[in-house]
Amino acid sequence: MNIKKFAKQATVLTFTTALLAGGATQAFAKETNQKPYKETYGISHITRHDMLQIPEQQKNEKYQVPEFDPSTIKNISSAKGLDVWDSWPLQNADGTVANYHGYHIVFALAGDPKNADDTSIYMFYQKVGETSIDSWKNAGRVFKDSDKFDANDSILKDQTQEWSGSATFTSDGKIRLFYTDFSGKHYGKQTLTTAQVNVSASDSSLNINGVEDYKSIFDGDGKTYQNVQQFIDEGNYSSGDNHTLRDPHYVEDKGHKYLVFEANTGTEDGYQGEESLFNKAYYGKSTSFFRQESQKLLQSDKKRTAELANGALGMIELNDDYTLKKVMKPLIASNTVTDEIERANVFKMNGKWYLFTDSRGSKMTIDGITSNDIYMLGYVSNSLTGPYKPLNKTGLVLKMDLDPNDVTFTYSHFAVPQAKGNNVVITSYMTNRGFYADKQSTFAPSFLLNIKGKKTSVVKDSILEQGQLTVNK
Repeated sequence: MNIKKFAKQATVLTFTTALLAGGATQAFAKETNQKPYKETYGISHITRHDMLQIPEQQKNEKYQVPEFDPSTIKNISSAKGLDVWDSWPLQNADGTVANYHGYHIVFALAGDPKNADDTSIYMFYQKVGETSIDSWKNAGRVFKDSDKFDANDSILKDQTQEWSGSATFTSDGKIRLFYTDFSGKHYGKQTLTTAQVNVSASDSSLNINGVEDYKSIFDGDGKTYQNVQQFIDEGNYSSGDNHTLRDPHYVEDKGHKYLVFEANTGTEDGYQGEESLFNKAYYGKSTSFFRQESQKLLQSDKKRTAELANGALGMIELNDDYTLKKVMKPLIASNTVTDEIERANVFKMNGKWYLFTDSRGSKMTIDGITSNDIYMLGYVSNSLTGPYKPLNKTGLVLKMDLDPNDVTFTYSHFAVPQAKGNNVVITSYMTNRGFYADKQSTFAPSFLLNIKGKKTSVVKDSILEQGQLTVNK
């Protein structure tokens, strides 16, 4: 164990009694030689003050995921024997759904319901204009088992699962896939990865004809984004930490290519640890709020979780050949709030940039938020790189709190911008995998979300077909 780290932990232990007796923030800071400070690191933050407003705000129906009739929910007929969960469409550079030779394409994670380790990317397609779930056809797995070895990539060869990402329809008519290479061999190491997917089209089907230019892009630099070695050094899974570097979302702006992704902050932009509990920037509002909330947090059973919470939506710039060009600051971070803000999604609409992320209450440290609460949070900016301000004053966009055993439980909500209007289509998956013998994880019914400036609301009576991507006529 690192000597300095051991000394720091010993200091904390000697002061535990004082904390339990009601010791104030100032006393704790003195004992740990830590003074309150304010440091934004030049990035936007999901603050404790904003999140504490959500338990009351989420009662408003305009933020609630619609209720679905379980009797109408179907498995995906072309995915026999497979659970299908996180999915993402093939998108144009502006985020709208691409038309690939008369088809819409969705990439999705799928696997054997009886094998939790079976996680691969499949390609589904549907003729433009069709919307029923039965019209989705399955082209099969994107990658062959041998592809990761044929790529001659030192990281790819240890991949054990394929995790979520995005896909863009390039200006030269190619399909470029981005996803997360997960390695169970290396303590859950995650690497942003890309490949060109070759697809041929006929009047009745799409076929996958292999991949090329298959390569790793980024697996964390330690300074801006936590890497897996830091996670291991902290004690890996036994530490209670949660390492994330996944869900790459492709976006273009002013001729430049970027990936926005889920991550954790590194050592130079607000790393995890007890000292983070004294940063006023993570609390928001006022000094008096900081004093009250930090004292409460320091004495709560959520203290350790808050120390480790340093979720971020990170950003890198790519070269034209989709290799790493530059590591950039996070667009937003969730220090002390949660270690996990998933499914990074950003697009430009009506002159403003909108940034969305999914998160679970079970991973949060906020009073009033329960383990069953599921959220989509959203933020708005005048530029892609920020600063970002919370939508609806707090960041709350969608909330769902069904029992995970409910067949209509949904997660991985994803906002799909449309070619016209102020509405976006929200997609997700429904039914947790392996919970039922006859009901698989499947495309959930889509629905509409209205966006006007800094405000959003679920459109009443806007439930669409399962997996529907557009409302364009």
